Amino acid sequence: DQIAEIHTRGHIELVKTACEKNNSALEMDTPISPLSYAAALKAAGAGIHAVESVMSGKIKRAFCAVRPPGHHAEKDRAMGFCLFNNIAIASKHALKNGAKKVAIVDWDVHHGNGTQHSFESDTGVLFASFHHWGIYPGTGHQSETGKGGAVGLTINYALPGGTGDGKYLSIMRDDLVPKLKGFKPDLVLISAGFDAHEADPLGGMGVTDEGFIEMTKLLMELADETCNGNIVSFLEGGYNLSTLGKTVALHVKTLMEAR
Repeated sequence: DQIAEIHTRGHIELVKTACEKNNSALEMDTPISPLSYAAALKAAGAGIHAVESVMSGKIKRAFCAVRPPGHHAEKDRAMGFCLFNNIAIASKHALKNGAKKVAIVDWDVHHGNGTQHSFESDTGVLFASFHHWGIYPGTGHQSETGKGGAVGLTINYALPGGTGDGKYLSIMRDDLVPKLKGFKPDLVLISAGFDAHEADPLGGMGVTDEGFIEMTKLLMELADETCNGNIVSFLEGGYNLSTLGKTVALHVKTLMEAR
């Protein structure tokens, strides 16, 4: 029922059945195994549990070290290694359980198309995405700003390859953070993909470990000012397995710092 707040019942059943039948893939870029459905349920459940823990005051910040990732999954389609949209499911759960406004910041190198489409007409969610323009999935142009009464609550920073720390941080500090302050979220969620890392073989964006640490700190400062420090971060992409763990650990260590 919680997943069905974001995805159709037909999509949920399709994923379940395909895994039970041991199909090799749902899409060309979305391989599965017999245990993928169970893993996807736990990944979505981790976000729900984290949101509940933060909103109850039990903890201030949480990190969901989950696979499969989620931000590409559409209402009725799995894509980009994503079966269910973990951060969208957690956002909807938060909104149904006391939060009036949720901010989602996606710094994965690929645009979070599934998350954007889940909330582009929702005045309770601000979605901001930093991504390498022109690569998969081909969405997230800066002209995509939301629909209806939610125009302005979708913010796309479609960036050229090789952008690097300086531009990421200046955009976040000078443009996004002021907009987030104006929005006044009750909860900040992060789609924390690390494929924009300088060592990633696919991203080509040149962000360093220090860059990710500083972006994390900026969002922590924002959350401290607007929502009692409440942050939940979700692991999304990252393709250099020799560096990914280190960068994730630095992100988590930063989130653990007392403020």
